[in-house]
Amino acid sequence: MTHHSKAEDKSIYIRKAAIIALIGNAFLAIFKITAGIISQSGALIGDCIDSSTDVIISVMTLVIVGYISKPADAKHPWGHRRAETIATAFLSFVLFFAGAQLIIDSISKLIADVHTTHLSSIAIIAASISVIGKLLLAWSQQVLGKRANSAIIKANAKNMAGDVLISIGVLTGFAITHLTGAAHADSVVAILIGCWIIKTATGIFINTNLELMDGSGNINSYSIIVDAVNSIDGAYNPHRARMRNISGFWDISFDINVNPKLSVSDAHEIASKVENEIKKRLENIYDIMIHIEPSGDNAAEAFGLTENEINNGKSELHK
Repeated sequence: MTHHSKAEDKSIYIRKAAIIALIGNAFLAIFKITAGIISQSGALIGDCIDSSTDVIISVMTLVIVGYISKPADAKHPWGHRRAETIATAFLSFVLFFAGAQLIIDSISKLIADVHTTHLSSIAIIAASISVIGKLLLAWSQQVLGKRANSAIIKANAKNMAGDVLISIGVLTGFAITHLTGAAHADSVVAILIGCWIIKTATGIFINTNLELMDGSGNINSYSIIVDAVNSIDGAYNPHRARMRNISGFWDISFDINVNPKLSVSDAHEIASKVENEIKKRLENIYDIMIHIEPSGDNAAEAFGLTENEINNGKSELHK
């Protein structure tokens, strides 16, 4: 399958995931805000806020998928796929501030001694439906996120898996209030929900920032380059290796040494064999750039990793 066809499939899966999330979360948000207002439950309203941010995320994803599908141009020679990463970072900020606002509102209620001792049955029904709905949405996002290898859909799947725990937390708060009459249980649960939302947002941002900083996140990925070079006769000393992820696709560049007496054509053939070997070992390749150098050229390099650094990095991981 070519890079272009994989990109088209990815766009289809992202669009499908976004539409499913949009419809599902819109229904849950409307239902929960209505139930939350009727029951005056801060925890349920907080759960609704989370579903509302998921609606915003879905709309944003639908907008982004059209943009990342655009081909490369003079201003964007690597294409437009980094927009998905930026959108995912934006998602983390939306979640963070939603969680922070929920915590602030709940603490204000505790200080003002606003509490709930009676909850209507509609609040319990809404929270129960939310658990089931979020389970289905998390599962669909996880499946489609894996098929698309999409950062934003995978992040949304993780977010919705957390939403399941949030809805279970709301139900737990309701149970505590109903069984013990605890005056502030609802606000306390709302604060815990806010903390969970912030934790999820922070995790998404950390992963996204790694990609924006052109990090690979795993030294083992580089070992694929080393193994591929060492498997080809005439290719030596992989160095200045750099790997970065562009919205689920690998952009790879590195240098190799060859016999200085080889013709340009023969050296190019060796580089092509190395490239093909990497493609056999690693999926979702965006581009591979191999620079050929004559053996014996050991000039210091400012960027990238050498074979020794890669092997030493793997050793550190196994300690």
